[in-house]
Amino acid sequence: MDFWRKVQYKFYFLPALHYYTHPGGWEHKGSATDFTETEWYETMKRTYYMEELVTRHGAIMDKYDPEKKVGMIVDEWGCWFDVEPGTNPCFLYQQNTMRDALVAGINLNIFNKHCDRVKMANIAQMVNVLQSVILTDGERMIKTPTWFVFYLYQAHQDAELLDSTLETAMVGPEGHQAPNMTESVSMGKDGKMHITLTNESVSEDYPIDVILDSGKAAAVEGMILTGEMHEHNTFDNPEQVKCTSFDDVKLADDGLKLTLPKCSVLHLTVTVE
Repeated sequence: MDFWRKVQYKFYFLPALHYYTHPGGWEHKGSATDFTETEWYETMKRTYYMEELVTRHGAIMDKYDPEKKVGMIVDEWGCWFDVEPGTNPCFLYQQNTMRDALVAGINLNIFNKHCDRVKMANIAQMVNVLQSVILTDGERMIKTPTWFVFYLYQAHQDAELLDSTLETAMVGPEGHQAPNMTESVSMGKDGKMHITLTNESVSEDYPIDVILDSGKAAAVEGMILTGEMHEHNTFDNPEQVKCTSFDDVKLADDGLKLTLPKCSVLHLTVTVE
């Protein structure tokens, strides 16, 4: 009997990138739930830095790997705020508001649009730590606004990225401005087009004309996550923030017409003929 067997291991070395979003410095990151509009927009501004990080890291990798055989991993990302009052500071337990939802939507759109290089992107923690998708208390459990963003974006998984552009403007007080919207578009395994949009403004709805370069939109369905910027789910009110159907979208000869509500993350499923 052969007790010695040769086992071949394949090791993959992939560049890893960490970046956390918070409006303050590391010593005083700010409250997860009690924040001003200025802090909201500063958070949006800082999370957009992920676009620059991915682009610049990708440019360096392109020099040595022009065929993009090596993937980039963003293995820690998300919001990092001060821990909730009265909790163990070492456990990094924080609440999760619509601000976190917009940060998640922005980053997932960025990752999707760079999917030729970004092959994995892990939000830092899943349960009870930092920007979690789930919070628990004993036997009780709630879904955070971030959970619903991941639910909305799941159609991008294993899909084909489509080229897309979006006309944007800067929003927010001077010195704390960020682009007002983001988008990404995929052709899903279901044969339908999936469009995800974010509106970072806390006060402005935006009319949008979706122009299709080819094909005609035959049907559209929408799901949206929206609410006042501080809104979040608690164990006493676990469904304060949740996805709802979105009907403010119409078929047009060249695509779609819609109005994107303030402080929202939207997913449109489009049947194209």
